[in-house]
Amino acid sequence: MGKRLMRALPVALLLSLMTTGAFAQDGEISNAEIIYAINNFALFICAVLVLFMQAGFALVELGFNSSKNVVNIMFKNLLDLAAGVIVFWLVGFGLMYGASEILPGFLAWGGVGVAEAGSDLEGLNPQVDFLFQVAFAATAATIVSGAVAGRIKVSAYLIYTVFITALIYPISGFWQWGGGWLNQMGFHDFAGSLVVHAVGGFAGLAGAIVLGPRIGRFAKDGPKHLFAPHNYAFAGLGVFILWIGWYGFNPGSQLAFVGQADTNAVMLIAVNTTLAAGAGSVAALFFSWFLIKRPDLGSALNGALAGLVAITANCDSVTNSSAIIIGLIGGVIMVLATMLLERLKIDDPVGAWPVHGATGIWGGLAAAIFGGHNLVTQIIGSIAIPAWAFITCFILFSVLKALNQLRVSPEEEEIGLDLTEHGTGAYSLTGLGVLSSD
Repeated sequence: MGKRLMRALPVALLLSLMTTGAFAQDGEISNAEIIYAINNFALFICAVLVLFMQAGFALVELGFNSSKNVVNIMFKNLLDLAAGVIVFWLVGFGLMYGASEILPGFLAWGGVGVAEAGSDLEGLNPQVDFLFQVAFAATAATIVSGAVAGRIKVSAYLIYTVFITALIYPISGFWQWGGGWLNQMGFHDFAGSLVVHAVGGFAGLAGAIVLGPRIGRFAKDGPKHLFAPHNYAFAGLGVFILWIGWYGFNPGSQLAFVGQADTNAVMLIAVNTTLAAGAGSVAALFFSWFLIKRPDLGSALNGALAGLVAITANCDSVTNSSAIIIGLIGGVIMVLATMLLERLKIDDPVGAWPVHGATGIWGGLAAAIFGGHNLVTQIIGSIAIPAWAFITCFILFSVLKALNQLRVSPEEEEIGLDLTEHGTGAYSLTGLGVLSSD
């Protein structure tokens, strides 16, 4: 009993100080300042969790791909984040959340970097607001990396990263989260099934179509093992990291954490996120098992991600039981979408479109079916955002292809992009002689 009392005393003291405003740091701190600090620090932690998802995406992609492209994949994922944060700071954030008669704030940076911390105790510090939003932008960009893996030039990928972070993602993001036409219609995408995931998924689909499949990918007599995941341990660890990071993605989108209503909302969102992920994995596992007569780890892993994507738009609006149904349907949709790509001979090495694109649309529709939002509005938004991402990226990739700047040569693809693009291998330097023979 004495030990329990000793452990409880610090907590009781902290609560007493918070309720009386007795913290002392250059004078007394008001309750409003304490609430402001808690909300902003909690959002900072959520932003870090979302940024940590970059590690998950990298591991999933390199695990599902060939060992000869590991360095290239890690390079692209780093590029998405490193270049993306600068581009979004310079252009994207102002375009997405600014104000203009013609474009929503193009290059009209709203003052992040100069605004005084604590100037609005009812809201968020602009610094942490940017940090949270740029993590979402990086997520949208990096989804495409998996769909185009193993055959795109680094220079082409850099051009794509700049375009999606500066223009493509921010413009459709403005439609919903910046007060644009979808927002005014009442479209509901709480944390980005469409705004983030479907944008990345459909941009990746455009890239996969324009690039064409990897050499031998759909050959009737080709050895299938050449295109099997080279490291399921990496892929599995990546999915676990993404699942954990999603607790920043979805609960963080509440943007406020203090007070009974906000706290209850955050907890509901977190549980719905968990249930949908589990349901998506179970559904994909058993549905694929029924189809291919064996339990497939890849399907189970992508099923968890499909459940997470499906619940992201509606996690604040549905019950726990509805979240399970949404996740179950999301897992089945992912498997069917993967089969569709196979039949159409579209090469998406990690399943970026089935996971983020097809299931992202389902998340938007589920917000109406289970969350009570207007069905017609949800259909419009669930078509407009993916169409915008697909069309703009299809044009971008087509222009790069016409300029012969999109795809590496067949010889470079056969050797592997690690050696041909970066001059090194992830596991061995064997083969460097091929590059230095002349």
